Amino acid sequence: MIIVLKPRTSEENVRRVENLVRSKGLEVHTVIGEDLTIIGCIGDTVRIDPRLFEVDKSVEKVMHVQEPYKLVNRAFHPEDTIVDVSGVKVGGGHMALIAGPCSVESEEQVIAIAKEVKAYGANMLRGGAFKPRTSPYSFQGMGLSGLDILCKAKEATGLPIVTELMSADYLDIFDEKVDLIQIGARNMQNFDLLKQLGRTKRPILLKRGLNATYEEWMMSAEYIMASGNQNVILCERGMRTFESYTRNTLDLQAIPVTRRLSHLPIVIDPSHAGGKWWLVDSMAKASIAAGADGLMIEVHNNPECALCDGGQSLKPVKYGKLLGELRQIAKVIGKEM
Repeated sequence: MIIVLKPRTSEENVRRVENLVRSKGLEVHTVIGEDLTIIGCIGDTVRIDPRLFEVDKSVEKVMHVQEPYKLVNRAFHPEDTIVDVSGVKVGGGHMALIAGPCSVESEEQVIAIAKEVKAYGANMLRGGAFKPRTSPYSFQGMGLSGLDILCKAKEATGLPIVTELMSADYLDIFDEKVDLIQIGARNMQNFDLLKQLGRTKRPILLKRGLNATYEEWMMSAEYIMASGNQNVILCERGMRTFESYTRNTLDLQAIPVTRRLSHLPIVIDPSHAGGKWWLVDSMAKASIAAGADGLMIEVHNNPECALCDGGQSLKPVKYGKLLGELRQIAKVIGKEM
């Protein structure tokens, strides 16, 4: 249930309505915007008559939210959320340009790539310290030593770092060192982990699961937000379909759909979606044109010898050329790059 207050409602009157909501056994989440103040009522609202609130002089209207997610819902928060990742704004017209190797291989490799992608315009560095792999015999990442290398690359370039958390065992370390904690597709519905992420101070990049519906994806974000962390960025990385020519099938419709359903920013990962480097260019352009709030693209200085996913990685020069073309598209739709 959502209570929309009348324009210019005083702080005293807002508090009065909040207390009325609490008296009915509901939690209160208030959003004060430029034009509207909205009170989100979280809990079992089925048996509560909305007219109880409508009689208050400060209440404009009361709306029931049909979707099971509340905090993620655009009805609760009509304005786009802007997530601050160590000074880099994402959402509300601000673009996340995340680039780097699929996995950390060496200090020399990561710092060299970080310097190059920053020179071309990237504003965040990605790199896998821990790698979830289908085969137990594949390269699993360098672990905590890989995370230390990412931190050194941040020191050398100033780029905030993005890397995937797979286990709550390392949550405290990630909360201390990582600027944007990535939750991969395989952990999208690891609800215990999501609840613990809600207690961190770091923004979360939540990838869509391999076969997740929009509602399931939104509900996973709701777990994080309901536990206290409001800084969530959604990431579409392709769905598993019957098609086997590409790694996954990129759901470009996810961009307008999630923008309609939710106020959270959405970033697209065209590298994992197609699994082929030559698909990244066109899918990145289509994503920006469709209204995405950012791109996460894999960049490697020697993809032929990469330990992980070299076939979907761009070389730095190609990445720089792509960003130049993307800026023209972003300008047309009013985005900053």
